[in-house]
Amino acid sequence: MLYFWELGKCTVSEIINTMEEPRPPHSSISTIVRILEKKGFLDHKAYGRTYEYFPQISKEEYSNQSIDKMVIDYFDGSYTNLVSFIAKEKDMSVKEINELFKLLDEPEGQ
Repeated sequence: MLYFWELGKCTVSEIINTMEEPRPPHSSISTIVRILEKKGFLDHKAYGRTYEYFPQISKEEYSNQSIDKMVIDYFDGSYTNLVSFIAKEKDMSVKEINELFKLLDEPEGQ
């Protein structure tokens, strides 16, 4: 998805051309793109045998969906459990935790 958010409308070949060597086979990238399209993250427009793909979801929406799924699958649907896990596993300092509290206390849009 990162390639689509960066490039906008593009073909599988255009994505592959932006990748570093060794580049994956066209068929591998094409398979991933079709899966993303089937999941509703991408759509395409056909020009003969060439398909131009484009994102159907913003990076922010994708991130929100991914985090929601992770919280449901791994943290019993609890964001508190997620934050607690991160704080413990990443050994957050008291200063970092206080900064997080300040961010949470700020009204939206500031």
